[in-house]
Amino acid sequence: MDFSQLYTPGFKNRNKAHFAAIVNLALADDHISEEEKAFIDRLAIYLEIDPDEVAEIMESPDKYKGAPPADKNSRLERLYDLSRMVFADNIADDNEKKLLNKLVIGLGFDADSSDKVVEKALEMVAKGIDVDDFIETFEI
Repeated sequence: MDFSQLYTPGFKNRNKAHFAAIVNLALADDHISEEEKAFIDRLAIYLEIDPDEVAEIMESPDKYKGAPPADKNSRLERLYDLSRMVFADNIADDNEKKLLNKLVIGLGFDADSSDKVVEKALEMVAKGIDVDDFIETFEI
C-alpha cells in the first residue's frame, strides 16, 4: 500500500480547509509577508498538501470549507496553528484578530467566549509556548 493511501479523503479535505483558513488569516491585511509565506510553506509540508494544491488554495482560499474537529485536542492544535499565523509577521492587527475570532467559532468554541479564546491563544503563542504545552494548559 502506498503511504499516501493511509489518509482518507475526509482527512485530506480537513487539512486543506485548515490550510485555507491559515491563508485567509495571512491575507487579512491584504499582504503576505515573507514570514507568513515561510510559515505557510512549512505548514503545507506538515499537512501534506502538494504544491499544485497549495497554489490553488492560495488563489481561492474561500472555496475551502471544513467541519470543526470533533475532539478537543484537534481543535486546540488548529487554534495553535491559526494563532501562530497571526504572529508570523510579529504583528497581530485588528483584521487578523477579527478573522481569528470567526475561525475560533468555526472550530467549535462557544461564541460567547470567543474573544477570551482568541486573547488567551494569542497571549500563549506570543510567549513562545509550543503546541504540546498549548494543548495541555489551554483553559478558558
